[in-house]
Amino acid sequence: MGGYTHMSVLDVEDAAEKFGMTDTHESRFGAGAFETEQTGFSLHRFKPGKRQPFGHRHDAAEEIYFVVSGSGRVKLDDDILELHACEAVRVAPGVMRQFEASDEGLEILAFGQRHAEDRGEVVQGWWS
Repeated sequence: MGGYTHMSVLDVEDAAEKFGMTDTHESRFGAGAFETEQTGFSLHRFKPGKRQPFGHRHDAAEEIYFVVSGSGRVKLDDDILELHACEAVRVAPGVMRQFEASDEGLEILAFGQRHAEDRGEVVQGWWS
């Protein structure tokens, strides 16, 4: 591994496309492409008025979600928060989360320490 990696996050594979979820969002997980050893990060772009099709939680990973642009909501366990550009929310391990875009769409950057063995949990349609 070299001393740095420089590329567009938009050149990272869209995992949402890979799993047939392009009608709601795109998700680009950068750790592999950027050859990170300790840092995990991803870019998520939710289409206007669309909700992420699943909730998820992590066993060990604490994450920060930074709203790059747009607005929307996030459901964290039983709480729902409004999200706006330049706001951030920290989510502890074990907290279920799912995102929903407003009519203008929602673009978020998620980052935190990388936990390769974190199995977590994905629940389809959790926020019904």
